[in-house]
Amino acid sequence: MRQFKTESKKLLDLMINSIYTNKEIFLRELISNASDAVDKLNFKSLTNSDIKLDSSDLAIRISFDKDARTLTVSDNGIGMTAEDLERNLGTIAHSGSEEFKQENAESQGGDVDIIGQFGVGFYSAFMVASKVRVVSRAFGEQAAHVWESDGLEGYTIEDGERAEHGTDVILTIRENTKGENGEAGENYDTYLTEWGLRDLITRYSNYVRYPIQMMVSKSRELPRPEDAGDDYQPQYEDYQELETINSMTPIWKKRSSDVEQSDYNEFYKSTFHDWDNPVRTISFHAEGSLEYDALLFIPGRAPFDLYSKDYQKGLSLYSSNVMIVEKCADLLPDYYNFVRGVVDSADISLNISRETLQQDRQLRAIASRVEKKITSELKAMRDDDRETYEAFFENFGRGLKFGIYSSYGMKASELADLLLFWSARENKMVTLAEYAEAMPEGQKAIYYAAGDDRERLSKMPVVKGVLDRGYDVLLCTMDVDEFTFQAMRTYHACGLPKVYEDEAAREAAAKAVADGAEPEVEDRDIEFKNVATGDLDLATEDEKKDAEEATREHGDLFDAMKEALGDKVEKVAVSARLTDAPACITTEGPLSLEMEKVLARGPEAGTEGMPKTVRVLELNAKHPVFEKLVAAKEADDAEKLSLYAGLLYDQALLVEGILPADPVAFAQNICSLM
Repeated sequence: MRQFKTESKKLLDLMINSIYTNKEIFLRELISNASDAVDKLNFKSLTNSDIKLDSSDLAIRISFDKDARTLTVSDNGIGMTAEDLERNLGTIAHSGSEEFKQENAESQGGDVDIIGQFGVGFYSAFMVASKVRVVSRAFGEQAAHVWESDGLEGYTIEDGERAEHGTDVILTIRENTKGENGEAGENYDTYLTEWGLRDLITRYSNYVRYPIQMMVSKSRELPRPEDAGDDYQPQYEDYQELETINSMTPIWKKRSSDVEQSDYNEFYKSTFHDWDNPVRTISFHAEGSLEYDALLFIPGRAPFDLYSKDYQKGLSLYSSNVMIVEKCADLLPDYYNFVRGVVDSADISLNISRETLQQDRQLRAIASRVEKKITSELKAMRDDDRETYEAFFENFGRGLKFGIYSSYGMKASELADLLLFWSARENKMVTLAEYAEAMPEGQKAIYYAAGDDRERLSKMPVVKGVLDRGYDVLLCTMDVDEFTFQAMRTYHACGLPKVYEDEAAREAAAKAVADGAEPEVEDRDIEFKNVATGDLDLATEDEKKDAEEATREHGDLFDAMKEALGDKVEKVAVSARLTDAPACITTEGPLSLEMEKVLARGPEAGTEGMPKTVRVLELNAKHPVFEKLVAAKEADDAEKLSLYAGLLYDQALLVEGILPADPVAFAQNICSLM
C-alpha cells in the first residue's frame, strides 16, 4: 500500500470532516471532475487534427447497484495513466484541472470550461463512501489502471481493464447510521435510489455542458391481445431506459433575443416553484474585470412567507454552470428580497469547498450591478406599465419602504421614487415626484396622514382642513409609512417651478414667460409633515390673529379643560387647522398617535419605558360647540365643562381610530348629555 503524500491522514481527515458542510455535494464534485476530463479530451481534439472525435458521443454516466451498495460515475474523457493517478489522486490538493487551465490559458476559448481548481473535490466522496475505486484508461493507451483506497491510511495502484478511454469512479456507499437514543441518523440509502440521484443532479449539476445519463425505470402499456374480451384490463410492464437527466445549456447563457418570454416563464415557474408568470424578466451579461451572466425575475405575487423570519432571500450562485450556493443572500439587499434568479460567473474566487466565496469585493461588485438593474427595471415598469407596477407595489411596497427606514434614510435617493401613496385629492396612487409636481405655488411641505384605513383617514377633520386649503394629503395605511418619512426627513424633488421670495423677481419671471421664455425650474428638498402633528403653518394672517385673540380671551376656559382632562393632554389650545369639526387630537414631538399604535402592537408593548405621545386637544373657536364651552365656563358650571371636555376628547380619539380609555364612562356621558 502506498501512503498519501502531504501528511495524508490529517489532511484527508480535514477534507472529509471539516471542509464540506453538506455531504450531498460529493456528486456535484465527481460530476464536475468527469466534465473536466471530457473537456480536456474535447480540447485535445480541437487542437490536434490527428485526433478524430465525435463530440456528440461525449457523456457522463451515473449508475448504481443497490444490492452491492455501489454508485458509479463514468466518463469517456481523457482518462489517466498510472502516473496521473499517482500525481492527481495520491497527492491531496494537487489539481490536474487547474494545471491544465494554466498550461492552456491562452488557447482554451469558449469551447472548454474547466471547473476544477483545488484538487480536493474527489476526496469529498469519502464523506459517503467507505471505499473508492477508480478505473481509468488514458486516451491513446491500451492499458487501464486501478486506484483504490478506504480513505484512511493510503491507496493502491494496480493494472486493470477498461474497454475504452475514460474513468469510472466507483463508490461503496456507507451503511445508514443511527443517532442518539436509537433515532434515525445519516441516511446513505438515498444515494442508491433513482429519485435521490436525479434530485442531486438537477439541483447541482443540471447545466454541466455534457449529457449526464442514467438508466431510469419506466412503465408502458403492453399490446392488447387479439383474443382479449370486453372485460380486458390494460396490462403494463416496467422497463429500463437510458435518459439524459440534465438540461446542459443554461437559459441564462443564451442571448435574450434568442429566447422567447414563454421559455423564461417556464424556467421561472419550474425552478422557483411558482404558479404565476413573473411580471418582469431581467437578463444581462457583464464583462470587464469580472465576467458573469445574470437572469433575474420579479414575481407577480408575494410568497406567503415573505415577511416571516423563516424566509430566505438570495439568488442562485453558479460557477461554470455548477451551482455553488442555492440562495446567496449577499447578492440581494433586503428590500429586494422578493427577486429570484441566477448569477453565473467563472471568475469568482471560490473557497476550497466551492461553497462560499473567498473575495467579498467580487460579490459586492456583482450585487451592486444587480441592484442597479433591478431599480432600473422597476422604474421602467412604473413609467411604462403603471397598472402592473401598482399591483407589484401592493405586494412588495412594504419592503421598499422598510429599506429606507432600516438604512436610516441612506437608501432614500435610490428608493424614494419607487414609492407609491394614495392621494386624497386625486383618489389614486401617486409617486412623491408626481405629488411634488402638482403642488400649488406656496406649498412648502408634503402633507400626509397615517392610519389603518383609507376611508377613515379621508374623513378626518385634520385631513379635510388641509384639503380645503388646496393642498393634497397622502393617505398612508402601512405601519412602516410614518417611520419611513421620519427616516427620509425630506424628499429631493427635481425640476420644480422656481420659487421667488422677492415680488419684483417673481413679476420679472412671469413677464419673461409671457414673452416666450421657458419657466425657470429648481431642485428643492421638501420636508414631510403629518397633518395631525405640530404646527402646519397653514393659517392666514387673519386666522392667526383670530386664534391669538381667542386664546387671550378664553385662556381660563382652556386652563379649566386642561385641569378636567388631567395628564391625558399636554394642553388645550385653539386650532388653526380645523374647518368644520369641533375638535381634534394632535401631538407634539416626533411621536404621532399612529406611531404609538404601531409600537403598542410590537414585542415590547406594555413594558416600562414605552414611548407615549404628547397630546394636545385643539378646539375650533368658530364651531357652535365652542360657544357651549364658553357658556358653561361663564356659568361657572365646572361639572358640565368637565363633561364636555371628556366627551370632546373621547370623540376626537374615536375619529383617530382609538378607543376611549373607559368606553363605559363615555357611553354614560353621552346618555347623561341626552
